[in-house]
Amino acid sequence: MSMIKTVDICKTFHTAGRMPLDVLKNVSLTVEQKEVVCIIGPSGAGKSTYLRTLNRLEKIDSGKIYVEDKLLFDCVNGVNTLKIHHNELNQALLEVGMVFQSFNLFPHKTVIDNLILAPVHVKKLSVEEARAKAKVLMDRVGLADKVDAYPSQLSGGQQQRVAIARALAMEPRIMLFDEPTSALDPELVGEVLGVMKSLAQAGMTMLVVTHEMGFAREVADKVVFMFEGAVLEVDRPDKIFTNPANERTRQFLQSVL
Repeated sequence: MSMIKTVDICKTFHTAGRMPLDVLKNVSLTVEQKEVVCIIGPSGAGKSTYLRTLNRLEKIDSGKIYVEDKLLFDCVNGVNTLKIHHNELNQALLEVGMVFQSFNLFPHKTVIDNLILAPVHVKKLSVEEARAKAKVLMDRVGLADKVDAYPSQLSGGQQQRVAIARALAMEPRIMLFDEPTSALDPELVGEVLGVMKSLAQAGMTMLVVTHEMGFAREVADKVVFMFEGAVLEVDRPDKIFTNPANERTRQFLQSVL
């Protein structure tokens, strides 16, 4: 079963006084169950925008989006032509968790209160059940001793691990990561990548926008190279990193490796 599939997604940004900017150009991609897919490419390639379209943070102008083989969006001129009830749509999108560059934790709430907020209010779990599950997740990301800490008392790496645990608290079947280590000091990157590797080993379906080429090479089942809003190449990491088919991919990898 494909967990995420997009067909010919297009997105244009319109800014007053400027030419329209085509940020996504007919992006088609499939992520299979338990697959780890890494998207690489230069800044401005449309990688983060693409990720944001998958859970409605960005509306698409045209194209189709499937989640778990279910067609959720079939857009023409920015309008979803599907007659799908918003409750059904929201329920399907709850299967998709997302971790951002910035941690977006509530600073006035403790770590465990950050984790239980959505399960209690959205999934209607009892506070006791949500807290019990949150403690298991905090142990999973190596922060069992930090449940009562406030975000300001944690390092950037620890805050990002809490953000991963918070996304997992909704028990998604797909995890999206938007450059989750780009805001971290270099010495803190490894601890976050370690948690992501353990998720991959446990069989979590993951779509990761990343500048960490070592992670993509080691963990990904396939690597996607995007440039100027389009997918130029999709292949296994050993193929992409040793013998890319596209000249633009080759130039990019020579500049970053």
